[in-house]
Amino acid sequence: MSKNRTGLYMGLAVAGAGGYYLYRSGGNVEGAKKEMKIDVNKARDKVPSSDSVEKTGKDIGKSTGAAVDDAINKTRTTLDERIPEKTQEGINKAEELRRDARQKFHDGVDKMDRTVEQKAAETKGTVSGWFSSGNK
Repeated sequence: MSKNRTGLYMGLAVAGAGGYYLYRSGGNVEGAKKEMKIDVNKARDKVPSSDSVEKTGKDIGKSTGAAVDDAINKTRTTLDERIPEKTQEGINKAEELRRDARQKFHDGVDKMDRTVEQKAAETKGTVSGWFSSGNK
């Protein structure tokens, strides 16, 4: 089973940094401490303060928020422009379907009416044949 070796690596880093500062100061422990303090202060000065980090974060947040708001407004505008167009397309399609259904209904009624009239004519001819005397 593997172990976490973070402590080992941190110890090696500290020992390496200590050796570096001792080497630079020529083996003088007090000189190494002073050089280390100077380097730490230089590094601390380069790190942004919490105020500047907060201000930078707020600026980034504002610009990002503005970009998101702009994208949302563009999308809404595009959708608002297309709603009447899509509504009209829907109305036209419904009207076309209504016309087709009406035509099919009327065609069916006409076909049934012709069939009924044809059968009625046949029946009339048959019934007339029963009651006619055959003399013309």
